[in-house]
Amino acid sequence: MKTSFESDYNNGAHPAVLQHLLETNIQQSASYGYDLWSEQAREKIRAACDCPEADIYFLVGGTQANATIIDALLPSYGAVVATETAHINVHESGAVEASGHKVITLPSHEGRMMPSELADYLRRFHADPTWEHMAFPGMVYITFPTELGTIYQAKNIAQICDICQQYEIPLFIDGARLGYGLAAEGSDITLPWLTRHCDAFYIGGTKVGALCGEAVVFPHGAPRGFFTIVKRHGALLAKSRVAGVQFDALFTDGLYFSISRHAIQMAMRLRKLFTEAGIPIKESPTNQQFVVLTNQQLDVLMQKVLFETWEPIDDTHTLCRFVTSWATTDADLSTLATALKSIA
Repeated sequence: MKTSFESDYNNGAHPAVLQHLLETNIQQSASYGYDLWSEQAREKIRAACDCPEADIYFLVGGTQANATIIDALLPSYGAVVATETAHINVHESGAVEASGHKVITLPSHEGRMMPSELADYLRRFHADPTWEHMAFPGMVYITFPTELGTIYQAKNIAQICDICQQYEIPLFIDGARLGYGLAAEGSDITLPWLTRHCDAFYIGGTKVGALCGEAVVFPHGAPRGFFTIVKRHGALLAKSRVAGVQFDALFTDGLYFSISRHAIQMAMRLRKLFTEAGIPIKESPTNQQFVVLTNQQLDVLMQKVLFETWEPIDDTHTLCRFVTSWATTDADLSTLATALKSIA
């Protein structure tokens, strides 16, 4: 099988996670998140967030987390504001709209939302005398890191947070790849800082070492009826211990953060391979690296390693994505280095 850089969830799970699942496998437990390991994981996550009062739920995946949290935080007439490249707007098959909520888009700046543009949009909306005839912008959604491998600086999220507070709407941060964003070179954001600057976020497990599952964190308490809304969205695991056990392992001895740092180290080495081969690469400090290949280079390289074609740039060039993870090895990078020699 070819070495794959297609995504950060094409392996199974980190060995420590699997070992914990095996060790606890024959023990019986309560269902729906009321088991011992889920509660242990909650306490460890609260400690890592420095937020002992946080409410934490374990959901099955990222799309379910996004759709469920947005539906829970918005009134029935509310819409969510996001960038045009946001995952909820592009790659979630209308899951948010299926619950009756419009996605209002703002321009994407390498995946990021500009605080000034958010403030301008909300000001114009509320100044419009016909605003009651429009979908109400009832919350803001951003991702960290973004879908394009970029990160926000703390000052930018703080500005977005302040704008949300000014208009009394919640800020929700999609953390499907949160570990890789926190570990990225140049990141000035920590988990406790993030917890203090939003109303909801989730800690991605699926893409950061778990078989499946996301840990949803409400620093100021969950919306009323959230458990029921989770079940309505089909995002509730009867055997919720499956997620709880995994996050119990991920947040023991800093495993979540160490495996995230490993992915970033591998990504920077991968980045260097492309740079040394003279292949253009976009700026990204995260585990997602976007390179510009000629279509001929793409065809040749695809015969040797797997990666994702992102979008055409012109008739002869394509933007491609290479992703590292907790599971990327030295041997994987050596295979890539050899493959790059064939297109240099």
